[in-house]
Amino acid sequence: MPHLSEPIDRPLELRNFIDGEWVDPRSSEVVDVVNPATSKPVAKAAMSTADDVNAAVEAAKSAYMEWRHTTAASRARKLFTLKELLEDNFEDLSRIQTMEHGKTIDESRGETRRGIENVEVAAGMPSLMMGRSLENVATGIDEYTIRQPVGVFCCIPPFNFPFMVPLWFIPYALATGNTFIVKPSPSVPISQVKLCELIDEAGFPPGVYNLVHGGADVATALLDHPGIVGATFVGSTPVARTVYRKCGETGKRVIAQGGAKNFIVVMPDTDVKRTIAALMTSFYGCTGQRCLAGANAIVVGEDDAFYTEFVRNFVDAAARIKIGYGLDESVQMGPLQSADKKERVLSYIASGIEEGAKLTLDGRNPEIAGDYPEACFLGPSVFEDVQPSMRIAREEIFGPVASILRARNVDEALDLIHASPFGNAASIFTSSGKLARDFQHRVQCGNVGINIGIAAPMAFFPFSGMKDSFFGVLHGQGRDAVRFFTETKVVVQRWF
Repeated sequence: MPHLSEPIDRPLELRNFIDGEWVDPRSSEVVDVVNPATSKPVAKAAMSTADDVNAAVEAAKSAYMEWRHTTAASRARKLFTLKELLEDNFEDLSRIQTMEHGKTIDESRGETRRGIENVEVAAGMPSLMMGRSLENVATGIDEYTIRQPVGVFCCIPPFNFPFMVPLWFIPYALATGNTFIVKPSPSVPISQVKLCELIDEAGFPPGVYNLVHGGADVATALLDHPGIVGATFVGSTPVARTVYRKCGETGKRVIAQGGAKNFIVVMPDTDVKRTIAALMTSFYGCTGQRCLAGANAIVVGEDDAFYTEFVRNFVDAAARIKIGYGLDESVQMGPLQSADKKERVLSYIASGIEEGAKLTLDGRNPEIAGDYPEACFLGPSVFEDVQPSMRIAREEIFGPVASILRARNVDEALDLIHASPFGNAASIFTSSGKLARDFQHRVQCGNVGINIGIAAPMAFFPFSGMKDSFFGVLHGQGRDAVRFFTETKVVVQRWF
């Protein structure tokens, strides 16, 4: 077994960070954070109470005015300092993600890099936050807009990207002059604790950034709190819809990103070898626990020879994926994040078989590299003969399961995509520029890939979404985030 460098050598005791201090939550309930590859605990997180939430909100409210009046350039300099600290701790941050989530170290490094890129973009806030002006809108009268912060915001992130997703929001909120509270997922809170330590080290004033541990009750307390002006959420569609409704009822701003069922359209003119390589990462990267993961592959055309060649290559490539502990550099796919998440995926595989789909590749008894418990491990699975009415074709599985469908033409493929209530991402693989342009114009999805298996926007673009994959108006990242975390004030000015 290769030597694995683990930055956590004993279970950590996790506490809340409120008003610049690490404090114990006021609850006796403790949740174990378990490494899904080894089944060993890596941390214990005490759960918070409504009183802890109140303390965090009061700290953020008290810090808001002074932070708001800090110049945009001074706030940006704190982000430059944070960026350097993140770079200095890049490898440990990545390895912690693998230990608490299970993804491979390369995937964790990619997550860390994407998170840092958002800090880099937000550090340009003195330019991004600029308003507009026009002299002499009427004789002797000038008019201009200014962007101002709004108040205290919170973030309720998912388990699948414990480091990156909060950074779709945190740097933009802080750079625009707001204060912030994050409630990490109780199954993967360590990444956010480490990020919080670095934010503190970067010199952000007490109360500007706060962290509270907890489950659904703490999330509800944050969403209901009158001292919070806006919330950001990423998770399942049912919960996203609830978050959206709650924020609407209390007049809060909200970004609520929901679930996904992403389609990959494969045309007969595609480069099969390159397409298969991209699809392996799309369908099986992060063990399928990704809101941009490929789920349904639609092979277009009535050429049975092309279909047979594509499926053979897809299955052969999937069967060769090496499974094990993600800190092993040679491993290509890690475990599911927890045993219950594995059981959920197993139930979908059973459902696919029961409904008549053909399980061409069965990942239920994977070969694991190394001596690790099987509790959370699954291998890649591939279904053929999948009908659009089947659960495996309609519902978000969030695991390493690929469903292969057929369509006679692009119109039929688009009909399949549009019949889904989700609209997070869709991709097409083709050599035809005309087809690609038509696809991007017509497809009802927020993130579109052209010969790209994972249509993940860079930090200076918004992370989009449509239909039941997104509730709100503005998205995370880039200029959308700047607009979300600010209010536009219009000034009409005349001097006598």
